[in-house]
Amino acid sequence: MAKVSGGRLVARFLKARGTHAIFTLCGGHVMDIYSGCPEEGIRIIDVRHEQAAAHAADGWTRLTGSAGIAVVTAGPGVTDAVTGVANAFRAQVPMLLIGGQAPVGNLLKGALQELSNVEIMKPITKFSATVFETRRIPEYMAMALREAYNGRPGPSFLEIPSDVMEKEVEESEVAFPSRYRARGRTRPDPGDIETAARLIEKARRPAILAGTQVWLCRAVERLNELVQKLKIPTYLNGAARGALAPESEFLFARSRSYALSRADLVIVAGTPFDFRLGYGDRIGKEAKIIQLDLDYSELCHNRSVDVAINSDIGSALGELCRATGPGLDREVWRRELGAREEEIFEKEKPFLTSDQIPIHPLRLAAEINAFLSEDSIFIADGGDVVTISANVIKTRKPGKWLDPGPLGTLGVGVPFAMAAGTAFPECEVVALFGDGAFGLNGFDYDTLIRFGLPLIGIVANNAAWNQVRYLQLARHGAGGNPASDLSALRYDRIIEAMGGHGEYVIRPSEIRPALERARASGRPSCVNVMVDRDVFSSSTKSMSIYG
Repeated sequence: MAKVSGGRLVARFLKARGTHAIFTLCGGHVMDIYSGCPEEGIRIIDVRHEQAAAHAADGWTRLTGSAGIAVVTAGPGVTDAVTGVANAFRAQVPMLLIGGQAPVGNLLKGALQELSNVEIMKPITKFSATVFETRRIPEYMAMALREAYNGRPGPSFLEIPSDVMEKEVEESEVAFPSRYRARGRTRPDPGDIETAARLIEKARRPAILAGTQVWLCRAVERLNELVQKLKIPTYLNGAARGALAPESEFLFARSRSYALSRADLVIVAGTPFDFRLGYGDRIGKEAKIIQLDLDYSELCHNRSVDVAINSDIGSALGELCRATGPGLDREVWRRELGAREEEIFEKEKPFLTSDQIPIHPLRLAAEINAFLSEDSIFIADGGDVVTISANVIKTRKPGKWLDPGPLGTLGVGVPFAMAAGTAFPECEVVALFGDGAFGLNGFDYDTLIRFGLPLIGIVANNAAWNQVRYLQLARHGAGGNPASDLSALRYDRIIEAMGGHGEYVIRPSEIRPALERARASGRPSCVNVMVDRDVFSSSTKSMSIYG
């Protein structure tokens, strides 16, 4: 019988599950995986920092619905990937990180890059284990991916020592699990659905807040059916952005705080009561709350709710739609919220069209929004400039918005663009960076260029870590802002030196022509836009994000 190495077994398992690409930074402990991937038709995207590999696997999952795969070497390769894995953990994104390890025979002897990787990864993964037998590699990979989807989704980590990776075993000794996880959806309790339906029918001022799990569960159609039937004002956050068409009469954005504080009923679908909702306090004290979540532990966490439904979001929304009648007329409530939206928009409008220099961030956001196509994938990678822009930039379709999620990790932009360009080469990819965020993984533009993955990257350059800078200025006054100032670097020239396309913009009228030239170049591009550093988002000025 033919023999096969552990690295080839990894590649064969990935091929069998439909994996098209892995994201990696090479290392001697894992290089046998690279021997198998080309034979199995799996693309190897090699990056410049392991954090980028983990972020790219995270982005792959969000975009495709299939768990992304990252491969890193032992010791510092694994620790470099920790931030990417932690970001996926907080964002409830299933993915698999495969890490190398010193040979089993040399463990605890001080081998090169030896470290307790499994213990490091346990707090930020659903599953973390070492494979000690080569023939069991497919079994362990199946186990790791199954656990990644168990209840609250999240990343898994699998460590394979180099001697286990390189050893050859008889193919006949190896079992490849073909059906290793359940494909069904968890369903809600019928009694909970009945109770929730009656509350909805009685509500005069209901609102829906739909979050990332709406996209994770691919529940966009179910959400639209519920909203259309019940005519309830709806707010979207995280990966749910784009779930309702931008022109929908039931989609609201700027009036969210107003609506949540005055609603008599709020349906919270697939988003936690974390800092973004003031730990639940931004919903009025008298409001009834119906909470839908995949994760049982998130139900009633930080805020008591009237109906807590542990279920796949699509199943729960579908059951609610079937069980609920049209209810009361909510036209007066929608007009009230519409008036609030218009009031806030009128205050923003002068800045959306402002010709001031340095450029107002809202003018940049408006230009980006007008530039996006129907199929553009948009990536938000920054602090205050992204917060300012979030209600202005709207993706036209579901699954086209990517941001870090609740961990607030910066540096996801280029790795997410790698994933997007690899998974969907037919789609245009646009990213908005803060200049601080750009510095974290900007060097991986080299990866985009080497693999021919176009990106229209826009750096909102205010030469500062502006969220922190505002807090320092507020507390200590002018000059009291150590460690938050940056240089007004020519990021465009850096990308040009790598072989990409660069644009430098200082006037509002230059933004759109620069974006069009970046699009026409067909190359990874950097449009470096100088923006006003003394403009801050309302959440930064209220200091609520650090509460």
